[in-house]
Amino acid sequence: MALQQAEMRAVRWMCNVKVKDRVASRVEREKLELNDIILVLQQNRLQWYRHVVRKEDNDWVKKYMEYEVEGSRPKGRPKRIWREIVQKEHHAHKLNREDAMDCSRWRKLIKDG
Repeated sequence: MALQQAEMRAVRWMCNVKVKDRVASRVEREKLELNDIILVLQQNRLQWYRHVVRKEDNDWVKKYMEYEVEGSRPKGRPKRIWREIVQKEHHAHKLNREDAMDCSRWRKLIKDG
């Protein structure tokens, strides 16, 4: 939420629009030809995930993506780890690992989802 607020503050500044002008966010984004920041971040995360999945099994990046840290976590709500976020987005877009091997199909699924 804070990220979207910061994004819209920047968009309004670029368009020289004040909040009291009551212009819809969608209109301002269309004027600048921008996508929602959350959508852009999801697409970038899934592109990076595709990049890592396609690496060889002995590659250090792939090893550390699947690495489990030993020990207990601190008290309170656990922080979300990158892998959990990507898995949630992965299921939301109905993707599988085989899709990652086909670059054009992967990009289409990400953009359409």
